[in-house]
Amino acid sequence: MDGGEEVRMKASPYCWSTRDGGNITGPRLARRTKKTRSLSTSSAAASSSSEYSFRRTQSLHGPSPVTTFGPKACMLQNPHAVMHIQDPATQRLTWNTPPKSVLVIKKIRDATLLQPFKELCIFLTEVKNMIVYVEKKVLEDPAISDDDNFGTLTKKFCTFREDLDDISNRVDFIICLGGDGTLLYASSLFQESVPPVMAFHLGSLGFLTPFKFDTYQSQVTQIIEGNAAIVLRSRLKVRVHREREKGVILTNGEVDSSHKATNYQVLNEVVVDRGPSSYLSNVDLFLDGHLITTVQGDGVIVSTPTGSTAYAVAAGASMIHPNVPAIMITPICPHSLSFRPIVVPAGVELKIMLSRDARNTAWVSFDGRRRQEIGHGDSIAITTSCFPVPCICFRNPVNDWFESLAQCLHWNVRKKQNYLSSEDEEF
Repeated sequence: MDGGEEVRMKASPYCWSTRDGGNITGPRLARRTKKTRSLSTSSAAASSSSEYSFRRTQSLHGPSPVTTFGPKACMLQNPHAVMHIQDPATQRLTWNTPPKSVLVIKKIRDATLLQPFKELCIFLTEVKNMIVYVEKKVLEDPAISDDDNFGTLTKKFCTFREDLDDISNRVDFIICLGGDGTLLYASSLFQESVPPVMAFHLGSLGFLTPFKFDTYQSQVTQIIEGNAAIVLRSRLKVRVHREREKGVILTNGEVDSSHKATNYQVLNEVVVDRGPSSYLSNVDLFLDGHLITTVQGDGVIVSTPTGSTAYAVAAGASMIHPNVPAIMITPICPHSLSFRPIVVPAGVELKIMLSRDARNTAWVSFDGRRRQEIGHGDSIAITTSCFPVPCICFRNPVNDWFESLAQCLHWNVRKKQNYLSSEDEEF
């Protein structure tokens, strides 16, 4: 679309799932007026905005997540679900209508991914007749822009720029080429409902990328046909409120205080640390408004179950299956022998603030990005997001997770004991 387009949405901070197992029609998003910059859509028509409604409910299992993913995907409901929580092995993806558009995310500056990227885009465009979205900086790579044969095809692509263009209602599903970082990046592009994500293992670790590229054609075809296994990876909704900022002065002289707060959707973890200071980090941790402890050490990690196998496990935390509704709190090198990682229910509201007598400021990062300084009076509010990341499984959520533990982290790998015969027992 050309020029600016205003999108207005009504406010409601809640989400819900139906009691009879029916599909949720979608989220009604926070009221705001957003200016959308122009997208290069040479072959795709602009999609219109839509209105949704939902409530937020809490139970012993935490908040109910939104189960519609992007404009066309949703959860295939299981009539035998107990307490609206499906067996992880039975979670299936389906399409309301066949998908027509796909976002391809490629790891930047990785020459080994050029050929797989070109093969995939040719297959999606010429064989599957899909509308392909690609980030503009990916096509600016000389290895792609200087390829005359492939350049003809790139003219059909729709391009976008991070933090400038809104593609939330344009993409039906996502394909990631690279390591776990590509999945984290895909999550950051969608601050509300996330389309289904299919991740190919073409990076270093590959804990979150279960698919191999050798048979990509049959695997992508199967996903387009629908009814694939998925795992809902919960995210954290983070709000950073700055006390020192006075807001933005508008043209009429009024002060817009809404700019004092910044919101993020985090898939792995929120990390608060001491930054470059040589002093211990000293931050207060609140849970539902009550001070539960003061963290004195190198910092603290607040992670999702998905993030429990990332920075948190390196800091000594346990590993949690992504289907478990929980938030993990892990200290980083605490100056205490008894400060152990803890798990709290999904849906609680955590708040982190710099202690009044702290000697230095703190620093915060979100999935390893957007690192910024936190001073006295600033606060970081964290809770479970209603918008999970629906990741397509190679087999199912249980088998894929344990396979990743064994292959990537070598979980419980040791030499087995020799068999003890009856003759050996006599001695």
